[in-house]
Amino acid sequence: MNEMTTTTAKDWASDQEVRWCPGCGDYAVLKAVQRTMPDLGVAREKTVFISGIGCSSRFPYYMASYGFHTIHGRAPAIATGVKLANPELDVWIITGDGDALSIGGNHTMHVLRRNLDCQILLFNNEIYGLTKGQYSPTSRLGTRSPSTPFGSIDRPITPCMFALGSGARFIARGIDVHKNLPDVLKAAHAHRGASFIEIYQNCIVYNDEVFSSFTEKQNAAHMQLWLQPGEKMRFDAGTKGLALDSEALALKVVAGDDPSVIVHNPKNRGIAAMLIEMRQDEGFPVALGVIYEDPRPTFESAVVEQNAKAAEGKTPDLQALVSKGQTWQVEKEPHKL
Repeated sequence: MNEMTTTTAKDWASDQEVRWCPGCGDYAVLKAVQRTMPDLGVAREKTVFISGIGCSSRFPYYMASYGFHTIHGRAPAIATGVKLANPELDVWIITGDGDALSIGGNHTMHVLRRNLDCQILLFNNEIYGLTKGQYSPTSRLGTRSPSTPFGSIDRPITPCMFALGSGARFIARGIDVHKNLPDVLKAAHAHRGASFIEIYQNCIVYNDEVFSSFTEKQNAAHMQLWLQPGEKMRFDAGTKGLALDSEALALKVVAGDDPSVIVHNPKNRGIAAMLIEMRQDEGFPVALGVIYEDPRPTFESAVVEQNAKAAEGKTPDLQALVSKGQTWQVEKEPHKL
């Protein structure tokens, strides 16, 4: 492990002017990350933020660390190369619902199944903001946009379910402006392996208040379930809870003092799937915090171990390597007039 380093939030802010639309939720996420980094005790020179293309992907410019603003959907591929080249680096992937789940869907899937040690922050605003408001893979049925003027007929992706299906070992959710977001980031960083965090992020221009049913002050207390390992799944000021309907093998809402209220066990993959897919229109809250965590060995550690075994008892010899197998030499013919 790297030694703890003392920094402040200001140390993590670059000298670049932050340029997003006024009121964009990206500002809040940026501040949350900058406030969180000192608490992690990591060094700026050993930290890398890697992004693809989209509004969120301007993020590396605003962090006073190393960073790459790469190409559309390919941030996981670049991040994999960075981590394999230097496993000691602390790698963060910044992406959006379009960048990660459309053109970059296969790259996101592979970085999760491989379990590269990194933090993946997926900003989900359910719209393509940078390219002026077209519908995205997470846009809801009926979403009207320049590319779906009569309403979207695509069934949207559920990012956390995509991550679970791809073999992710850490899945969490947060909200751009919520005070609990830094805690979610800390939990993701403490996990060894690919940590997938979906962040509900408001696009004030093209999809304003799309999450208001559970983020607005008057709705938050009733419709947000912040999960804590080892604690009962209660919400709505503790007056309601979640229990398992054994006959239907599904979750159900019960009174908060009901003895059947479930205790959150992040290793329970089946319950995690149920929590991810809860629907507000069926009377359920939105599951937030760490939904699933069950660590396993990381991809880069396996690669390092494999390379070390392959190199045992061998002396590096580049000339021998390039000369191995079938070789021939082209003799220069005499110059002919």
